[in-house]
Formats: sequence, C-alpha cells, structure tokens
Amino acid sequence: MWMSEEPITEIEVEERPEEREEQDYSLRTPFVQSVLEATFADDVVTLSELLDPLHPADIADLLEQIGEAPRRELLMLWGENVDGEILSELDETIREDVIATLSPETLTEAVRELDSDDVVDLVEDLEEDQQEAILEALPAADRIAVEEALSWPEESAGRLMQREVVRAPEHWDVGHMIDFMRTEGQELPEQFYHVILIDPKMHPTGYVALGRILASPRTTKLKDITEDSFRTVPVDQDEGEVAYAFNQYHLISVPVVDHNERLVGVITIDDAMTVLDLEAEEDILRLAGVSDESRVTDRVWETTKRRFPWLAVNLVTAILASLVIDQFEAVIAQLVALAVLMPIVASMGGNAGTQSLTVAVRAIATKDLTGSNVWRVIRREVAVGLLNGLAFAALMGLVGWVWFGTPMLGVVLALAMVINLVVAGLAGILVPVVLDRLDIDPALASGAFVTTVTDVVGFFAFLGLAAVLLL
Repeated sequence: MWMSEEPITEIEVEERPEEREEQDYSLRTPFVQSVLEATFADDVVTLSELLDPLHPADIADLLEQIGEAPRRELLMLWGENVDGEILSELDETIREDVIATLSPETLTEAVRELDSDDVVDLVEDLEEDQQEAILEALPAADRIAVEEALSWPEESAGRLMQREVVRAPEHWDVGHMIDFMRTEGQELPEQFYHVILIDPKMHPTGYVALGRILASPRTTKLKDITEDSFRTVPVDQDEGEVAYAFNQYHLISVPVVDHNERLVGVITIDDAMTVLDLEAEEDILRLAGVSDESRVTDRVWETTKRRFPWLAVNLVTAILASLVIDQFEAVIAQLVALAVLMPIVASMGGNAGTQSLTVAVRAIATKDLTGSNVWRVIRREVAVGLLNGLAFAALMGLVGWVWFGTPMLGVVLALAMVINLVVAGLAGILVPVVLDRLDIDPALASGAFVTTVTDVVGFFAFLGLAAVLLL
C-alpha cells in the first residue's frame, strides 16, 4: 500500500471559503494542501499525479475529511477515476453525496468491479432512487443476486455474504480442481481461501484450503484433505453471531446455506472482522450516550438531534439525584462541609460503576459473561468494590478529619465511600445483565441506570449517615 509521507488523518476539516485566494491551508498537511490547491486551480494533471498512486482507502479518507464544497469540486474534476473500492471504503454518511456527484457512466463502471457483498453494503443504506441507479448498472445475473441479498433481514448473514463461491463436486480430486481453476480463471473471485465441496443437491459437505490443494498430488481426493474447521451458517443468522464464530473458531471463510441447507454464498474473514469492529465501535459510542451512527463527518444539526435524547435522560437522572439532596436540606444547612464533600462520594461511585459496566458490556458482547458464571463475576465485583471502598475510606476519612477538624465527619465519609463503591460494583454488573435478559442492548441503556444508582445511593448514604451521626 502506498501512502503519502504526511498522514492524511491529521488534517483539520473546514469548509472552502467563497474566494479561493483567501483559502487558509495553515492547519492542513502539505499533501492535502497540494491536493486542494490542484483542485481549486482546476489542474487535473497534478491532481491525478497526487491521487492515482494512493490506495482506495486513503482516497476515501481524504474525501471524508475535506469540506463538502472542496469534495464536490474534486469529484467533478477527478470523479471519472473513482472506482468501486473507493466507494466501498467511504463512510456511509458521505457516500450518498459522492454517488450523487458521479456521472452515471462512472458509477456503472465502478459497481461492476465489486463483489456482490460489497455492492450490497454499498446500496443498502442509500435512497431508493440511488439504489435503482446502481442496480441498473449491474448485469442481470448480478442484479438478481444483489436484490435477493437485500431481501434478507438487515445485519444477517444473507446481507453479509458474497454470492461468488468456488465450489466443486465432492468426488473430484486435486487434478480436476486445478484444471478447473486454470480453465475458469477469469470467472473466479479475485480472492478466495477455500474450495467448498458440495453433493448433488448443492449441500456443502466440507471445504479444502487452497494451500492443501497446491501441496497435494493430483490424484488426491478433495474429500480426503478437507479442513476440520468446516461449519455452515444459516442465511438468516445474525451477523454478530457469525463474526463471533469467526473469532471464536479462528475461521477464514464460512459457507452460507438457505433453509433447505443448500449453498447460497460464502462469508470471508474480512467481512467478519468489519462486523466485529463496527460492534465494538457501537458499544463505545452507546456507552457514552452517543448514537452508533455518529461520525465526525456529520452535520451540526444531525449531531445535535442524536445527542439530545441522551442528554435529556441524563437531565432526568440528575434531577432525581437532586431530589435526594433536597430531602436533607436542613442537614446540609447545619453542616456546610457536607456540600463540599458530596461530589467526592458521587464521583467515586460513578467511576467505579463505569469500570464494572464497561467490563460487563464487553463480556456480554463476546459471550464471556453467561448464566453459568454470572454469580461468580457478581461476587468478584462486590469484593473489588469492598476492597477499594475500604482503601479509599481510610484515605478520605483521614482527609475529612484533617480538612474540617471533625473526626466523626471522616467516619461518615468513609462509611459512605464503602457503601457506594460496593453498590457501584454490583450495579455495574447487574444492570447490563438484566437488560440483556430483557433483550435490551446493555450498551445502550446501562450507563444512565448505573449513574442514577450510584448518585442516589451515594448522596443518600452520605447525607443519611451525617443526619444520624453528626446531628
């Protein structure tokens, strides 16, 4: 892969001003500066010299990170060089704009280069008119294959698979297979890892790695050198479960079968790893209360709409915690030191809860946290919360005593710290587990619940103990 000396991921994104001569490149890398200068000067030759050597993924990064107006002008000058790989690498948030800018001829040529799974990924999130434009560019057989894939549920194996499969009758030997691949070389996928063996009813019965085919004598039966890792997945299986199987069993490719157990496609490791990456990204975004569709290329209004609901939820939880504080207004009025120390208790509980929550959500996603070990994990988190609580209780108890000169205030702070850290560890595990049992995504809603629990318990324990022991 060729890359420019200056990484294009470090550029600062800004819109192109109305007057070209006033364009400020001071925050951009020299490479991107050169690209934009060539674009604004309508210098197609220089633009081609800069972009042609780049890998499609790097060109996609460049298109994502420059402003909307410069991107449109760049595509008008250089758009005929955009191929299917660049389109498949683009973030879906700007893919529609790029496709709308390309000429029908360029779009037609670009999609013809792609495997069926890449075409499906390209069109599934587009508007209906753009979908139709791409489908019309495909040969009839490819269009039928893509339309059939789009008929399967979103995020299923049927959407993820590619229809281009290298298969062979199970009675063939290595010689037959090699001769077939040499004869049909033009019709084979550009990349594949296994030859899938099928019976007369199109049922997959095993697969053979290309390396074993090349290393075996021509007379060797293919069924004698099949891989032990062979398994199939149903066409309607969730893509997350498929990706988990790849990771769990170290697979390279998996045949996909329909409801009659007939071979209909294959899923390869690159697609499975993409799913794992997307699911990890979704968990991170959701734990932060951000939509899993959020991107740095989103417009201000889109970003605002996606973040507003969770900020509203956080506001409700904050009000609930404030209501707890309000119940102890008289206590706080008599001892102002409580108002100073309250945030410490709540903050420590919130951080401890987030630690347990993050571990639990990830363990649920990777199927490491199940019904068979959940109680052991809960006991561990409670024990961790207790030990951390005792350690910080000793420290903060001393701080409270020295800071305000009241030994009993240190005791109250220490006891509240222990209680809140234990409850935080317990909530960090129980909340995502319960949500998962209710078929609610733990990453989506756990954060708000855990924060509410730690705030309410922390304030109630601290102020309640103060009311009993100090007044």
